[in-house]
Amino acid sequence: MRIAVRKMDGQLSNGTIKIGAVAKHFAVSVDLLRLYEREGLLIPLKSPRGTRYYTQHDFLWIGTILRLVREARLNFAGIRRLLALLPCWEIRQCGFNRRVGCAVIADASKPCWANRAACCLAQPICPEPLRSFLASAEKPAINPSMRRQGMEDCYFCAVYRSAPSCENLKALLAASPEPVSSPPQASFE
Repeated sequence: MRIAVRKMDGQLSNGTIKIGAVAKHFAVSVDLLRLYEREGLLIPLKSPRGTRYYTQHDFLWIGTILRLVREARLNFAGIRRLLALLPCWEIRQCGFNRRVGCAVIADASKPCWANRAACCLAQPICPEPLRSFLASAEKPAINPSMRRQGMEDCYFCAVYRSAPSCENLKALLAASPEPVSSPPQASFE
C-alpha cells in the first residue's frame, strides 16, 4: 500500500498545512497525528496559540510512518528503535572522539530528537557545523513564530529531516564509512 503525497487543498500561502487538512488527506484522525507527536515520532510546527502546521517534508514523514505501521507492522517502540539506528554521527559529520562518549548513540531505544537532554544540539558545546539546518532558501518560507518552542533545532536538524529515509536504512548504514567502535590501540612491546 503506497500513500500518495501530493499538493493538497488547504495549503496556506507559506506552504504549511493545518492539522485537520493533513488528517483528511491521509484519512486518519487528528488525534492520531497528535499521538505521533506525543510518542516522539513527529515534530509539527506550532503557532503561538498552539495550532499545528505541517510542511511537505512532514507529509513524506507521515506517509513513511503510516507505511511502517500498516505494511511493516511496526509499533511505536519499533519505529523509535529503527530511527535510533539512523547514522546521526554520519549525517552530522561528528568526528570519532565526539561519537565515543555520545549518550544519544548509546541509547538505541529512541532517536536523538526524542532524547533532547542528551542531544548535542541542546548542549552549549555543540559546534556550529553540527547545526544542520535546512537550506537558507527554505527557511524564510516558515514564519519564525510558527516554530515549536524548544524543538526548533530538532525540526530543522538533518537527522530529523532524514527520518523519511529510514525505510532505506540499510543503504544509509552502508554509506557510513567508520564503525562506532573504538580505534585499535597501538602496542609498544
